[in-house]
Amino acid sequence: MNKFTSAVKVLVVDDQALIVEELCEFLEASGYRCVPCESSKQAISRYGEDLQIGLVLCDLHMPDMDGIELVKELQRMSGKHRAFEAIMLTGRADKQDVIKALRAGIADYYQKPIDLHELLEGLQRQEAALEERKKELQLGHLNQKLQFLSESINDLYQDLDKVRRSPQALEGEDVSAEEVGSVDTPAIFNQLSPRQLDVARLVGKGQTNYQIACELGITENTVKLYVSQVLRLTHMHNRTQLALALSPNNSAMRQRVTAH
Repeated sequence: MNKFTSAVKVLVVDDQALIVEELCEFLEASGYRCVPCESSKQAISRYGEDLQIGLVLCDLHMPDMDGIELVKELQRMSGKHRAFEAIMLTGRADKQDVIKALRAGIADYYQKPIDLHELLEGLQRQEAALEERKKELQLGHLNQKLQFLSESINDLYQDLDKVRRSPQALEGEDVSAEEVGSVDTPAIFNQLSPRQLDVARLVGKGQTNYQIACELGITENTVKLYVSQVLRLTHMHNRTQLALALSPNNSAMRQRVTAH
């Protein structure tokens, strides 16, 4: 039977070498890979070098930089792209120290002499909590990518719409009179989005909501929503007025309909 081995490494920090050795020996026998450190300075260096470190066991009272200051520095190094869970070890359970540690983001604490089996259970709980935090980080990154993709698509639509409306886009191309009429739209329609303009042009051709829905691959309810938006943005009262405004063969009527 294969022995359990955690994918997460444990950073063990204490200024007493015997405690570090004892903790590492026990945790490694329990399936954890440990990174032993005898100072906060060493812990900061090791954490920066090893991205597999996700759990931190640190003594509260250490020279130069105590456990709370160490965790804060590791948090600063992690930023928004890396997560870890910390457990504090202390020789005396001073209430104010504990409160200060919890406010700093340390998940749990144990008083020395430590019950190793209780510590192991606590470490396992924090490993589970770490996995949830990692999922949240991944979801956050995916949301950022989706937002960027959405903005990029919107920019692409706008660029395509500018090209489609540009007279230069017609040069050197064999286009029909109907296509020329579809590009030569009144200025009042410039404020519409590409999809709104597509719906407006199909209304101008006399198509029903059902026909428009089939051609654009959207539902009739969505078509109704677009038509309503177009009428509101162009200050028109009905589909007939909209169709007249887009009619390529009735320029005089178009001028009267679109005049404000």
